[in-house]
Amino acid sequence: MAPNPLMRPDAIELVKLGKTTITLGGLGAGLVIFVASIYLSRLVASGLKRLRERSVGSAPSLYIVERLSNYGLRIIGLLVGLSVMGVNLTSLAVFAGALGVGAGLGLQGLVKDFASGLSLMFERLVAVGDFVELQNGARGVVHEIGPRSTRLRTNDSTDVIVPNSVLVNEQVINWTLHHTSRRIRVPFVTAFGVDKEKVREAVLKAAHSVSFTAKDDATRKAQVWLVGYGESALKFELVVWPTVDAVRRPAAIFAAYTWAIDDALRAAGIEIPYPQRDVRLRGLFGEEGDDARAALRLEPRGGRKAKAKAAPSQNDAAEDLKREDPEEPPMPVQGPSQKG
Repeated sequence: MAPNPLMRPDAIELVKLGKTTITLGGLGAGLVIFVASIYLSRLVASGLKRLRERSVGSAPSLYIVERLSNYGLRIIGLLVGLSVMGVNLTSLAVFAGALGVGAGLGLQGLVKDFASGLSLMFERLVAVGDFVELQNGARGVVHEIGPRSTRLRTNDSTDVIVPNSVLVNEQVINWTLHHTSRRIRVPFVTAFGVDKEKVREAVLKAAHSVSFTAKDDATRKAQVWLVGYGESALKFELVVWPTVDAVRRPAAIFAAYTWAIDDALRAAGIEIPYPQRDVRLRGLFGEEGDDARAALRLEPRGGRKAKAKAAPSQNDAAEDLKREDPEEPPMPVQGPSQKG
């Protein structure tokens, strides 16, 4: 039957689903409401984003509100639009069940990433602004946690898109959790026989000359540790606490400290070793030991000259063992039980 030209547009039937009739006017009104909800959600999200950028302490919480309001307004707009169209929302139960079956079969990854995104936003173990390192070695600042994936920005201004399920199910190192600094270790080597105290003083002075080194306090201070022996060198480590902002650029941190250490060692006249081999002479023309060396005029006959006794040096690693973690209470000391 042809539609009556005098019939109002809102009364023109487009489709009939069981007892539900969708008219042209209802469809138009529903679409207007849904589009309006999209623009409203963008406006609210934009305002919250500007507020979050000006805030520091409450930025992670504002990000959660921003995301939930964006999703919520769109869902509400969709439901209201369907209701205005004349769709009975209770009849959508069958469709929701079918959608659940489809999600279980073909949309497992999408649903898993969406649920992981909600978990990330509420648990806040990984928040916007944190510097994280993934199991595959990728590192960057969290810029956005979306419904399916999270966007990391590396120090080379490269965006890395990571599925939310990866951040939840795999090991992730959060370098700036709770906006606290972390201790880093910068290895370096010197030749055998150097004055360890001289090495320590030169390297500590170099570390404190770097602008992003945190000031020493009772529990966190720069130290120099002797950690082992190499084939041609003594192995040291500079153990230092950088500032929170510098922690987000670990490669630049290591490069800056290494450069400063090299300058300090050269200025102090401390030898940086090269690969070498020692040849021990045990016998020469019937002479052995010191007599053999004396025969080659390496030192006077009668033995080596006595070397001056080295002054004791400060052992930072031993001092660090005495440091108590400020976040953990000291263990109680139990004395011997007294008999009554």
